[in-house]
Amino acid sequence: MATLTALHQVPVRIAPIRRLSQLFAGLWLYGASMGLHIRSTLGLDPWDVLHEGLARRTGLSFGLITAITGVLVLLAWIPLKQKPGVGTVANVVVIAISVDVTLSLVPAPQELLPRIVLLALGIVLNAVAFAAYVGSRLGPGPRDGMVTGFCRRTGVSLRLTRTVVELVVLGTGWLLGGTVGIGTILYAVSIGPLSQLFLPGLTWRERSQPAS
Repeated sequence: MATLTALHQVPVRIAPIRRLSQLFAGLWLYGASMGLHIRSTLGLDPWDVLHEGLARRTGLSFGLITAITGVLVLLAWIPLKQKPGVGTVANVVVIAISVDVTLSLVPAPQELLPRIVLLALGIVLNAVAFAAYVGSRLGPGPRDGMVTGFCRRTGVSLRLTRTVVELVVLGTGWLLGGTVGIGTILYAVSIGPLSQLFLPGLTWRERSQPAS
């Protein structure tokens, strides 16, 4: 998580085509991985438990709920004096579209084996997608930016802040009817190590300038 904080603090002057392509590909893949995870019906990550609970209560699509939640979370950036980047805005829009497209194309299997496969694919691809869009260094997602912004303003550790936030989100989503199960636990214990594994290879770095 220290790597994530450092990435969010790096100023970006120019956004080359490669970085923008990586950003949008990562965000689209992130939404697709969420769709696969949902179709496994074996338990979602904390934020998606909340999204699913809200979708069930309101009748709105899962993607639209993620977009609305993202906008509401962005409002918390104002007192934290966080500044969104192009990646922040794209995060709200692209993921919402991608997850709805994936859900419309991928049916929910009844047998356990294909559900396990969908769960495994969803978690691994989610980690790759996270590393890709964060590694582009074009702005954190609304939820990540809220957590890191709060840590910077208060001095509270990132680990404690994220744990508390996700426990509150998980509990609220469960009360609203979101799916909690073995997939929730597997996501919680694996997403950090997997993201850390893929992040170095997908992190964009400034080219060193020749000595004058």
